Amino acid sequence: MQAAVRKLKVLFLCTGNSCRSQMAEGWARALKGDDIEAYSAGLEKHGMNPHAAKVMAEGGVDISMQHSKTLAEVGSVEFDYVVTVCGHADEHCPVFPGKTQVIHAGFDDPPKLTQHLPDGEEKLAVYRRVRDEIRRFVATLPDGLKSEGRIPKTEGRPRTETRNSKRERA
Repeated sequence: MQAAVRKLKVLFLCTGNSCRSQMAEGWARALKGDDIEAYSAGLEKHGMNPHAAKVMAEGGVDISMQHSKTLAEVGSVEFDYVVTVCGHADEHCPVFPGKTQVIHAGFDDPPKLTQHLPDGEEKLAVYRRVRDEIRRFVATLPDGLKSEGRIPKTEGRPRTETRNSKRERA
């Protein structure tokens, strides 16, 4: 009898956990469910974006049962990786305990980019583009967390500093 392989625990973190982090969690569950235990949360809770759910369903992934939540609502999970998917979450990401590595993989913000557009195809096209970019990123996981220039800031790349290494230097 084989021992079960431990899945990596990955949190996708965004400002409001309404769109990009939800898409990333959905893709991770759909594409990498054998390797990754996916979570998503926001620094705040903005509710599920209906356009994100719609374009994910078009892509074959149902995220309608996921819900917007804060870090506190996720609970005390010891994450292997926290992936910030927006600049605000990257800049305001809290320190995580243990050996959690924080990686930034920023994506455009569809609600912000389309706030001036009426509902319709032009708006959904932006959501679809970001959905597809997130899918391509998630498809590289878990190896993509260690490649594509995502080197901890302690090795000279300021964009991908781990919060723990920042605290240790202070």
